[in-house]
Amino acid sequence: MPRTDPPLGLIAGAGELPLLVATGARRAGRRLSVVALRGWAEPSLRDLAERFAWRGVAQLGGWIRTLRAAGCREVMMVGRVRKADMFSMPRWRQWLMYIPDLTSLRVWYFRTADKRNDSLLRAVADELQARGITMIDSTRYATEALAEERVLTNFAPPTRVCDDAEFAWPIARQLGALDIGQSVAVKEREIIAVEAIEGTDALIERAGLLCRAGGWTLVKLAKPNQDMRFDVPTIGPQTIENLHRAGGAGIVVEAGKTFILDKPRTIELANQYRIALIGRGS
Repeated sequence: MPRTDPPLGLIAGAGELPLLVATGARRAGRRLSVVALRGWAEPSLRDLAERFAWRGVAQLGGWIRTLRAAGCREVMMVGRVRKADMFSMPRWRQWLMYIPDLTSLRVWYFRTADKRNDSLLRAVADELQARGITMIDSTRYATEALAEERVLTNFAPPTRVCDDAEFAWPIARQLGALDIGQSVAVKEREIIAVEAIEGTDALIERAGLLCRAGGWTLVKLAKPNQDMRFDVPTIGPQTIENLHRAGGAGIVVEAGKTFILDKPRTIELANQYRIALIGRGS
């Protein structure tokens, strides 16, 4: 007998997180209809979806039509769309790749005076809701991938890592409140680098160049009152590899609000490189 329960919609950007969430949703028995953002999403998501469609990043009306045609009543939005890459393109290429449809233009010009990420994403969620599709918590089907509140590596973290994290935590929180970024690099109570549009990996590289002696700590946490429907902080094996190359001594993330991609491998690498990995409560 064909199933009549509505499928879960997934608006997928770049990276492994959409695959993690999609796998969790399928494991929970949900059918999937994937809106894959062209130029960003992984084609392999097609294998997990009952329906799959490529749509432009600024084609909100197209997203909605695709999800409604599939019968979706709930949707998740996960995965990166790097603004830094968009800004690095010539303006004419931006327009070719990100031509907005009428729905996107209406949301941009009439629904959001504030053009920061969270404001725009909430406006997108409101537009979806108005069309009968509720955006839900992106962690619902992947709670096992969230950082626990504990030392995740198998060795005691150096005192300097804990001290620097204690100093940087409220600073990172304030940056999050301003919607600037989620991460800071710190050593001996000096802020070395702050994440902005470039993303965490570029921040790590820059911190390594500025602190060639190494021994610095990365602090990454959610924004105050983080909306767990989108932009949830995420680390993974590549983060640890980048920290190792850049001389990082530790990484402290917010427990319960940070995804760890391929958690066993991430922890294994952190142990191998002696990079303390800590989940801290808010």
